[in-house]
Amino acid sequence: MLKTLRDALKIKEVRTKLLYTLLMIVIIRIGCQMPVPGVDRSYFANWFASQTSDAFNFLDAFTGGSFLQMSLLALNITPYITSSIIMQLLTIAIPALEEMQKEGGEGRKKIASITRYVTVALALIESTAMTISFGQSGLLQKFNALNVITAIVALTAGSAFVMWIGERITENGIGNGISIILLVNIISRIPQDMTSLISQFVTGKLIAQQILAVVIILAILVLMIMLVVLLNSGIRKIPVQYARRSQGSQIGSGTASNIPIRINTAGVIPIIFASSLLQTPGIITSLVMGNQSPTGVWGEVLKYLSSRYWVNKAYPIYSIGLLVYCILVVVFAYFYTSITFNPIELADNLKKSNGFIPGIRPGKPTSDYITNILNAIIFIGAIGLTIVGVLPYIFYGVFNASVTFLGTSLIIIVSVIIETLTQVEGMMLVRNYKGFLNQ
Repeated sequence: MLKTLRDALKIKEVRTKLLYTLLMIVIIRIGCQMPVPGVDRSYFANWFASQTSDAFNFLDAFTGGSFLQMSLLALNITPYITSSIIMQLLTIAIPALEEMQKEGGEGRKKIASITRYVTVALALIESTAMTISFGQSGLLQKFNALNVITAIVALTAGSAFVMWIGERITENGIGNGISIILLVNIISRIPQDMTSLISQFVTGKLIAQQILAVVIILAILVLMIMLVVLLNSGIRKIPVQYARRSQGSQIGSGTASNIPIRINTAGVIPIIFASSLLQTPGIITSLVMGNQSPTGVWGEVLKYLSSRYWVNKAYPIYSIGLLVYCILVVVFAYFYTSITFNPIELADNLKKSNGFIPGIRPGKPTSDYITNILNAIIFIGAIGLTIVGVLPYIFYGVFNASVTFLGTSLIIIVSVIIETLTQVEGMMLVRNYKGFLNQ
């Protein structure tokens, strides 16, 4: 990785893109520290400390702590992520959007434009609900129309600004602008988490205990990273043979290829879907009740959905929520793969291009064969994804260690770094290829 970056900095074009990306990241981090006018920034910190639910923890981790600080970029890229997922699902459900996607570059531009409008609409809805709900409970220093409108406009504009920065990084930087911003947000929380771990398990202990604690922490991190890298890079290749083609009086030889299928076919989406589904009732309750805690039956239901009560010997019954979470991850892994990977269409394309899987007849037998392999791969990937997603909750329940850069965050960190390095290597390859042609 370091060699790739060192070689990239030697090329002016790539160096310019990297520096531009770095500048945009600095602007984002500055924006994360600027407060919304008329807002009491200590309100959310105190409110978070008194909560028994973890409904907003996921949101705060994705915003790099800007949500907890209630800065101008408090919503950050979360509305864009939500709108992108919504548009991806609607593309499957609505024929007009599906046709638009098949139009190629122009169709994708139209879908991207719609995604922007949906992002702004979601940011407006979220900022309005949050400002009005928490504003009258103490979020706003003075709860009046001017402060409410100012906060709503500031939060909505901040989210739109982050989306614009992400697009600029994609066009003028090293690409994957939204992913890069999400990566930086998550990484910005690592120093705070490491400080918390050290103060909890290392500081004040005997030297032998300190060494043992550090070794265990590092071992867990290394094993988690290895598992995530395996999930992201693992591929099952299905061999494909193409029939001979005649060109005039000559008959070309058949060619061999393969269909690569990733072990983690759905990426991090199943964990995001499962976490969002379980946390939505808590978020809605918080928006409706403000700083009041729910009681009665509904309060008990929310405890089952809250990861703060999972794998905790004081509340063993609430670990049922963790079981529901695991089931949802597996279900969403199958669901999301089913709408993004079509074995029937793949089999038809193979048949049209005179391709076949050795030993399998073209058409329905091919699609059935691919489906069987896909189902097995999805299950393996979903189990690995579940293990990665569950470990942070086990650490919190057993050791009371809150680590935001494990689980979902670690998958995002590893996948974005691998994808970014691949893009940088691609830029270097194109640059060297052009240089060869110029010579």
